[in-house]
Amino acid sequence: MNSNFNTDIKNKIVSLHDLEIILNRLRSESSPTVVFTNGCFDLVHRGHVDYLSRARDLGDLLIVGLNSDASVQRLKGPQRPVSHQESRAIVMAAFSFVDYVVIFDEDTPLRLIETVRPDILVKGGDYTRDNVVGADFVESYGGRLELLSLVPGESTTRLVERMKL
Repeated sequence: MNSNFNTDIKNKIVSLHDLEIILNRLRSESSPTVVFTNGCFDLVHRGHVDYLSRARDLGDLLIVGLNSDASVQRLKGPQRPVSHQESRAIVMAAFSFVDYVVIFDEDTPLRLIETVRPDILVKGGDYTRDNVVGADFVESYGGRLELLSLVPGESTTRLVERMKL
C-alpha cells in the first residue's frame, strides 16, 4: 500500500474556508469546470459509485458536500446515520473521481453552493428542478443543473430496511 494513501485521502477532506482558498487558486490558474453534488452518503452502494463517477465526468473537479451527523439525523431520523461523518467523508474521499469533500451542518447545502459557485450542480433523477436547493442560484450566473438517472433498486433506505430483516 502506498505510504501516502491515508494522507492523500485526508487531504481531500477540507473545510469550507480551505475549499474557498483552493478554488480561488485553481480558478486563477486554469478555470476548471467545477461540479458539485451533495448528500448523506450513509451506506455507500453501487448506485452512489455510478452517480458520483458520472457527475465527475461532467467536469474537471468534483466537490461533494456531505451532510454532518446532526444534519442527517434531522433529515432522516434518530436512527441515522449508520456511519459517522468522519467515516463517510473518508469513504467519499477514497474515490479517485472525488476531488474534495466538505462536511456541512445545515439542513441544506445552499451556503456551501453559494461559496463554491459550481459550474454544474448535480442531483439524482429522483429530484426535479423545482426541488433542487441552489438550482436558481447556479443558473443565475450561467451555471447549470444536471439531474442524473439512478441505478434502479439501489438506495441507502432499502439497504437499511434489508438489514433489519
